[in-house]
Amino acid sequence: MYALEINNVSKSYGTFNALNDISFNVEKGDFFGLLGVNGAGKTSLISSIAGINSFNGTIKVMGHDVINDVVKAKYNLGVVPQELAFDPFLTVYQTLKFQSGLYGITNNKDWIDEVVERVYLKDKINSNTRSLSGGMKRRLMVAQALVHKPPLIILDEPTAGVDVEIRKSLWEFITELHNKGHTILLTTHYLEEVEKLCNKIIMIDKGNIIAKSTKAELISQSSTLPTTVQIETSNGEFSPELEGRVILREGNVFTLKLDNSDQLLPILNLLKLADVKINDIKINHPSLEDIFINYLHR
Repeated sequence: MYALEINNVSKSYGTFNALNDISFNVEKGDFFGLLGVNGAGKTSLISSIAGINSFNGTIKVMGHDVINDVVKAKYNLGVVPQELAFDPFLTVYQTLKFQSGLYGITNNKDWIDEVVERVYLKDKINSNTRSLSGGMKRRLMVAQALVHKPPLIILDEPTAGVDVEIRKSLWEFITELHNKGHTILLTTHYLEEVEKLCNKIIMIDKGNIIAKSTKAELISQSSTLPTTVQIETSNGEFSPELEGRVILREGNVFTLKLDNSDQLLPILNLLKLADVKINDIKINHPSLEDIFINYLHR
């Protein structure tokens, strides 16, 4: 049994097709990255999984159909949506107790206290949600999705509007949950988060899946993309024979494109012959962002 099964799912808004016959499975224990530009269909897909959207096809959460077995499907799912929505007259604690009650969960104060502490809202636990900043509300959304300890967690841009330090702490908490067996599906514009955290990746564009593989398989495809080398010289001088390879110069730092790593040694030899003193060398291999952009422009 998969944690999430998406079978031939399509979604239209009038004449606009947001999802076009999408199919993929997420295995238990995966940390799955769902990538796509704004309007690619990510939120439509997440809304369908959460039972908010009507759609054609079949979606199952932990083996439970989200239409025909909606109660069990929702019990096994925690979603952190992009939209912020709270009762402005409830405190943080009351919000999480109310959310717990929706799942029939009582006497879970210890877990609520732990979650609130891990999302850095402990000092706001008795504050009304309307008094929270945007970043605090985002963290409360994460806590709200976790009150019933769902085996499948969907995070739709969970760190948008959150400062760097708290973003790092949030990901440490999410990583702990993943290590304890929770399956996680993540969408984010911070591709470094996907590159660091996810083991499998799906790329979606205009409602279609354009890539689906493990992160290692995707990165291995970067061999077709150029590698660059940044060379910092002490006096800003450079070999005239290499000027055609320079794609960027910033002060004493020259960036050159390499078709393969074998080209580096001849470049260094030419610089040595020109009596150029090198202060630093940095090789930049294609990143996940480079791979994503490459897929979009195929």
